[in-house]
Amino acid sequence: MNNLDFTFSDLISGYVTNYNSTEKVIELNTSDGRPYRAQLTDNTYAKQTQNLKEGWLDRGGKLDSLLVTGQMVFLYGTFFPESEVNFEINYIVFAGDNKEDLRYNEKGWWIEQIDSIATSYIKWQFNAPSDEIDYKNYRTLISLTGGKKNADYLQETDTISRMVYGMASAYMLTGKDEYLEAAEKGTDYLRDKMRFVDTDTGMIYWYHGQKVGAGGQEQKLLVSEFGDDYDSIPAYEQIYALAGPIQTYRLNGDPQILDDASKTIDLFDEYYRDKEKGGYYSHIHAVTLSAHEESLGRNKAKKNWNSVGDHAPAYLINLWLATEEPRYKTMLEDTFDTIVKYFPDYDNSPFVQEKFFDDWSKDQTWGWQQNRAVVGHNLKIAWNLMRFQAVQPKDAYLKLAEKIAGLMPDVGYDKQRFGWYDVVERVLKPGQKFHRYAWHDRKAWWQQEQGILAYLILQGHIPANSEYKKYADESAAFYNAFFLDHNDGGVYFNVLANGTPYLMGTERFKGSHSMSAYHSTELCFLSTVYIDLMIQKRPLDLFFKPMANGFENRILRVSPDMLPPGSMRITACTIDGQPYNNFNSEKLYVQLPTSDNRLSVKVTVTPN
Repeated sequence: MNNLDFTFSDLISGYVTNYNSTEKVIELNTSDGRPYRAQLTDNTYAKQTQNLKEGWLDRGGKLDSLLVTGQMVFLYGTFFPESEVNFEINYIVFAGDNKEDLRYNEKGWWIEQIDSIATSYIKWQFNAPSDEIDYKNYRTLISLTGGKKNADYLQETDTISRMVYGMASAYMLTGKDEYLEAAEKGTDYLRDKMRFVDTDTGMIYWYHGQKVGAGGQEQKLLVSEFGDDYDSIPAYEQIYALAGPIQTYRLNGDPQILDDASKTIDLFDEYYRDKEKGGYYSHIHAVTLSAHEESLGRNKAKKNWNSVGDHAPAYLINLWLATEEPRYKTMLEDTFDTIVKYFPDYDNSPFVQEKFFDDWSKDQTWGWQQNRAVVGHNLKIAWNLMRFQAVQPKDAYLKLAEKIAGLMPDVGYDKQRFGWYDVVERVLKPGQKFHRYAWHDRKAWWQQEQGILAYLILQGHIPANSEYKKYADESAAFYNAFFLDHNDGGVYFNVLANGTPYLMGTERFKGSHSMSAYHSTELCFLSTVYIDLMIQKRPLDLFFKPMANGFENRILRVSPDMLPPGSMRITACTIDGQPYNNFNSEKLYVQLPTSDNRLSVKVTVTPN
């Protein structure tokens, strides 16, 4: 195509280089330095990025003071290909009221966001606070506005667990009891309804979910009903069954949760782990618990990112933070050593390899993935390598994390508009400059999370590298400008490349097989941790409510994530509102007093 002869609308994101208020022209450069000239019109309006529950923040009358050199802006408008191509602005979104202070860095920004998201989910699922929180009313599918279809009564284990994670994380940052109640009731519901205990071995595994009939009859679903994993027990469903309970354990120390986790990990070690060649199989047979059954079809004796790497972010890092048990640190080290050894494929592609046969040879013919990359999985590896690097530093971990962080902006990032793409071809064909999108150029909420957290933690570890700050800023600014649903609450599943919400099919929902209150709340929780404790160097309050018999030896470990040794300390603690001094400031634990009652604990951690 040599000539562009039609109009179209799009987004330009970048940094102001000049503003001519007389001619009403903005000049700016994109993320990769390409210059644009944009024309204001009589109808152009401007707003400031707003948090959930915030009202409209009009900035139309402040353009002269805001459009300064270096200011980050999002310009949505229309291209008119005339004698020259003109771009006329429909609206402007500002990332901050000055170029230094982006809104997502504000103290309490992410805490307010997680509070809003958690409030939305307990309202949608249980009509709380008007009604009691009762998980028999939980539905996997939640509409855009939070509605439920009465005919659909599917309860998937993983989505309940993911919601529980969000509630527990919201409590740790806000101390609001309704979130703790939702986390603990959800954990109890999973244990009562979705847990299967093998009486012969003592091992635990988790049902895919259950269907509940009109009369309340419960039909347990042992094997997955999701298409990719149909009629098997996929590893990632067992992995994510632990996500919510373990985050809840960090708050209350419930020994039953710890026992469930230990016995589920026994299941991973016995049936999913390849004891000879390493790693974990992605699927096992429901009867024989073998990964080698012919009936598993394309999933027979396979390994992938989810079965190997997802242990760490879903539950294992949090389990180690709560216990510092050597078994879990050893498992983490083995996981990351396996990733470093087998996933890089840089002689052939800038993306890691994600799917493998039994012997670690590459599987590039499986289902929808073929020889394609999930951009967010690459970012997730970098993020989690840096987390574990703080506890078990290795040159190989740092090298791979930085390799990924250096490559992804050129192959998985939108330098025109900001934000991270979804699934792309891993290899360029002759004559191609851009890695082709597998289906679309939309951007999913969870992949934005991985990008934001990856570059935030890298910025915290390596502040001298300005590129890490740049991509953290741009990713977080794009997410907060376009993913927050200010009409109905929560966040959108997908937006178009230009930031417009994509509201079709299951991607319209706020609850589905893929979405619950997990990635959005995890982003809020860990962004708060990384920004306050590593980047802005601000004290952070954390809340816990141990059971009377909670935590072995009554030791409450409060480190919110794996951060470099000596980077923070406890500076204050209260129990039931009263000052309490029996804590180890440097080792980040509170020695709880003997009590027959639950204790409300507030801990302030401060960067060194």
